[in-house]
Amino acid sequence: MTRCRLCGSATLTSVVDLGATPPCESFLAADRLDQPEPTYPLHLRVCTDCWLAQIPPLITPEETFSEYAYFSSFSTSWVEHAHTFVADAVQRVGLGPDAFVVEVASNDGYLLRHVVDRGIRCLGIEPSVNVGAAARDAGVPTLTEFLSPDTGSAVRAEHGPADLVVANNVYAHIPDVVGFTRGLRALVADDGWVSIEVQHLLTLIEENQYDTIYHEHFQYYTVASATRALASGGLALVDVELLPTHGGSIRLWARPAEVAGEPTRQVADVLDREKAAGLQELSGYTEFSARVAKVRRDLLRFLIEAAERGETVVGYGAPGKGNTLLNHCGIRPDLLPYTVDRNPYKHGRFTPGTRIPILPPEQIAVDRPDYVLVLPWNLRAELVEQLSFVHDWGGRLVFPIPELSIVEVKP
Repeated sequence: MTRCRLCGSATLTSVVDLGATPPCESFLAADRLDQPEPTYPLHLRVCTDCWLAQIPPLITPEETFSEYAYFSSFSTSWVEHAHTFVADAVQRVGLGPDAFVVEVASNDGYLLRHVVDRGIRCLGIEPSVNVGAAARDAGVPTLTEFLSPDTGSAVRAEHGPADLVVANNVYAHIPDVVGFTRGLRALVADDGWVSIEVQHLLTLIEENQYDTIYHEHFQYYTVASATRALASGGLALVDVELLPTHGGSIRLWARPAEVAGEPTRQVADVLDREKAAGLQELSGYTEFSARVAKVRRDLLRFLIEAAERGETVVGYGAPGKGNTLLNHCGIRPDLLPYTVDRNPYKHGRFTPGTRIPILPPEQIAVDRPDYVLVLPWNLRAELVEQLSFVHDWGGRLVFPIPELSIVEVKP
């Protein structure tokens, strides 16, 4: 990478280098285990002009998202989060019976189904063929397409401008951030609203959440850098919410620049927090690499010592972030014989790079392991409850992020 994808600057500085890994969602079928896997450098840098943190665009969205292994509806807490958002957005934006809502990267309809239930006209724009088909099967109108300015203009011409455009957990997934933002502007009405949820770089740095760095996440936002990105497409930030999702996210409320007005006090408060954390100067980034190395050492030490004591450790979940962690730590089936996942799409497959088998969740109760390593640590409250049954045989849960934590669950 030689230039920043947002401002074009050549002043990019290393934050953390995680080596080279396969794309995190490229789960392997059994018949591919004897075939080579492509790996790509995973090196996070920050632009010291606009402070956008980013990795090189070494894979294309088409390679990742044409068929996708992640279905949002398998997370109970995420579906409830979407339900609450829709209820709040109806009030905030004033969505009536004649409103039109568009969600970009709408996945399997986990959010728009709540819009459909309210009788509000909506459309999902989802590039993945398989998850888009699941959304249509659930009664959510869905267009299989990547968002671009042309796509946005075509949807507007056919369906009319959107009163609300939602883009949850996608603003980091597109290398052409300027073109994508212009696509959002093409979709939204001239007096409409855009709501974007994306992981907050502030919590990523503060909480050692380095496993959320992977190839389909091309950039990592502060409110300051997101404001600049929105402006590149003619949108202006008017409000921000701090959310606990994905370990710490920001919900950005934006409007066309012509009608936006002054941002709320909350925007200024979060910008002050980011500045105090040193994220608009290099001081906020210099210690991150050393803290990442400690997470790796602590997890490996735990797994090796458990194996030497004859104790069993299995995994729970096969999220993209888990594959960054497993590959960076060099964890193989000798230390983690399998992981489980609620998504049937992943059953019988293997994690990319580390080749760890993925089994149905019921296997844990069959094998009664001493420890369960929870890879989607961001769902901690939900999973401590779901996995409470491991208490029956004295099993414990292990969370690797932000630091190694061993939890005794209660029945």
